[in-house]
Amino acid sequence: MDFQNIFPVWNKLNTHQKNRILGSLITRKVKKGTLIHNGNMNCTGLLLVKSGQLRAYILSDKGREITIYRLFDMDMCLFSASCMLRSIQFEITIEAEKDTELWIIPAEIYKSIMEESAPVANYTNELMATRFSDVMWLMEQIMWKSLDKRVAAFLLEEASIEGTNKLRITHETIANHLGSHREVITRMLRYFQSEEMIRLSRGTIHILDVKKLERLQNA
Repeated sequence: MDFQNIFPVWNKLNTHQKNRILGSLITRKVKKGTLIHNGNMNCTGLLLVKSGQLRAYILSDKGREITIYRLFDMDMCLFSASCMLRSIQFEITIEAEKDTELWIIPAEIYKSIMEESAPVANYTNELMATRFSDVMWLMEQIMWKSLDKRVAAFLLEEASIEGTNKLRITHETIANHLGSHREVITRMLRYFQSEEMIRLSRGTIHILDVKKLERLQNA
């Protein structure tokens, strides 16, 4: 799978613009757990995932994490190049949740092409709007949804992503995704276990009753 087949507006670029991107394109293979970008780094550039899985999150002053969104095959991350957008100052951290292969378009190259190309500018605006919608959705979840519903939704989402009801994930990882504390998540999972929705074992959560989790999520 080539970059040209994945980049959404490739066919709307002229030959010179295509050559500038290909001439500056960086290919990286990163291991699970690798920190790819954070707010203290220089502007990383636009990330386009060839294969794998990335997680974008913010970090509070007290060190608590909360996941903003996740990136999968053929997804693009714009906030890693937020330095090229003067009105955007996002302190976002991006790490690999799985071994990942990705392309990086340097921010200065993308910015110069965006200033020349209306299709690229329009695509960038659409992508930015999508990511802000993700952030607003997350805020609504935090403000209006109780933690038990959020944990149920997370477990169901994770099962869908992994394609299995046997999740190898720690309580700390779930807490980081949801912006909570490990102890709180542990208590919630033990409650789920007492209700026979899941079964807990070391480093693993077995989902036993999907329908019950779905009812809780939508209650």
